[in-house]
Amino acid sequence: MSERILIVDDEDALRENVSEFLRLKGYECETASDGLSALAALEDGSFHLCVLDVGLPDLDGFEICKRIRDRGLDLGVLMLTARDEVDDRVKGLESGADDYLIKPFSLKELSARIKALLRRSGAGVTGVIRSGPVTLDLGAYTATRDGNVIALTPTQFKILKILMKRSPAVVSRSSLEREIWGDEIPDSDSLRSAMWGLRNVLDKPYDKKLIRTKPGFGWWFCAGGV
Repeated sequence: MSERILIVDDEDALRENVSEFLRLKGYECETASDGLSALAALEDGSFHLCVLDVGLPDLDGFEICKRIRDRGLDLGVLMLTARDEVDDRVKGLESGADDYLIKPFSLKELSARIKALLRRSGAGVTGVIRSGPVTLDLGAYTATRDGNVIALTPTQFKILKILMKRSPAVVSRSSLEREIWGDEIPDSDSLRSAMWGLRNVLDKPYDKKLIRTKPGFGWWFCAGGV
């Protein structure tokens, strides 16, 4: 499976040149010319990396990056800007960007930065998370325990991914809700219901339980089971 990259820039020539170059490098690329279109494209969580211009006609790159992180979307963000100012670079990194590239840039340098980000995140290797008996394929949206396929809803898949990536740390309820739903947290007890459903399919058929509750704090993924 090739890594999926979204290129977001309002300059048509730059956007198309970058996407064509990266496709020749073996990446699967899509493009967007404004922030709202970019956020809509990213919503399904299938992208490994976003090449994001700061200066866009609607939402700027800083706001888009912040919304990406607030929604808990798990992908690398490489910001592009024509402004070589320290404050702008700091603002970009504080909004959640992983790296920063100043325009004009060489496509060779862009490719090197992308490779480094994908290698750092692990997406460029397999797009798979393994912990104990559980394997998550982030591209295919499949989960298995001891080789047996586990049927998960999208919310259950997100919960399990977050817990596995943070293991053995305890993840609080508020942190989980923020990563799953961003600023639009449901009024109902959606998280508790999704957690119950996840445990029902992941742990109930097995002797060892992988998802543990720390009363008053949150949940954690125990790779060895208890």
